[in-house]
Amino acid sequence: FREFQNIPAFNPLLFILILSLYVLTLNGNLMIITLVAKVPRLKSPMYFFLTQLSLSDILLTTNISPNMLHIILNGGSTISVAGCITQMYLHGVSVTAECLLLTVMSYDRYLAICKPLHYTSIMYFSLQLRLVITSWVLAFITCFICNLRFCGPHVINHYFCDLEPILELSCSDIVIVRIIQYILAILSAVLPFSFILSTYVFIFTAIFRIPSSVGKQKAFSTCSSHLIVVIMYYGTLITIYLIPTGGKMSNVNKAISLLYTTGTPLLNPVIYSLRSQDIRAAVNTFFGRR
Repeated sequence: FREFQNIPAFNPLLFILILSLYVLTLNGNLMIITLVAKVPRLKSPMYFFLTQLSLSDILLTTNISPNMLHIILNGGSTISVAGCITQMYLHGVSVTAECLLLTVMSYDRYLAICKPLHYTSIMYFSLQLRLVITSWVLAFITCFICNLRFCGPHVINHYFCDLEPILELSCSDIVIVRIIQYILAILSAVLPFSFILSTYVFIFTAIFRIPSSVGKQKAFSTCSSHLIVVIMYYGTLITIYLIPTGGKMSNVNKAISLLYTTGTPLLNPVIYSLRSQDIRAAVNTFFGRR
């Protein structure tokens, strides 16, 4: 990994930063999962889907951060081909799963706000389970990659094994891979994002029709956390993967990639904890009785 060789003076600080973010991310997301499992007031579809989002965040950061810490701590900068391909695959799975789960959560918020009388009859547990299983299965299926040949040099111009720097090393004809990449990006990211935007058009229309300001505030508070996460997550994905870079990873893209793989997974529990009264109350209830 070339990037860790270029900044040896900053490696100790980078190690402390990444380790701190990793520990906080694990604790924060595991806390969300534990609270939803243990606190009765969080037994709702919205929080069930949130636990799956936490699982995808744990997968995202655990797939990358420990290996990154090992490289920094030992002064090494290598990874096996199998390890690199596995890391790239699991990274794609976690990113795709998060996109699909955010889409499922937007559908849940749409039903809760736009069709409140039919919400419980539509969003029953078996449907929740099918939506979650479908999201994870699609994530694992769509992230299979084509066979690539590598002729050297085997130096990755990035912090981890992402698709773009791996394609830079390949001596195969990557035209087909590029076509598949863009098709999968449309199916797993662009279409879900378009669906999310369309649901929020209906959601905001329904909220503005609520006569009381208290009702509007309560309705908006139930979806504001999700909307913030969507904007931040898709904003980084669009910046990294959809804006043309001339075939090379720019330093800005590398920095954003490092931030969203190590920092963004921490933001989900922070945002939901700060903005959700139910989670704040659940924290007080759970830790207050221990």
